[in-house]
Amino acid sequence: MGRRLAAAVHVQHPKSREWIVLEPGDEPDEDVAAEITNPDAWEDDEPSSPEESSPEESELDESQPFGFAAPPEAETEPAQSAPRRRRKTADSDA
Repeated sequence: MGRRLAAAVHVQHPKSREWIVLEPGDEPDEDVAAEITNPDAWEDDEPSSPEESSPEESELDESQPFGFAAPPEAETEPAQSAPRRRRKTADSDA
């Protein structure tokens, strides 16, 4: 039994070079499946145990959406105000 797709993909058929669209849940042939290089396009066959996952996967933070960084941490020291500037004295010609 082949692997199933979790997302729709556009892929070029390796023999005919025609563009085809595969839908989620499709099980493409091995030659077509070899053309799909994005690992997120595939369904997980079984939940992976912590020993099987790579160190990079375990370091990913699932709570943050892709492409967004965590909010900056608050400063621990109070910010100092900018130094005051002297006012120019008015010339009194009177």
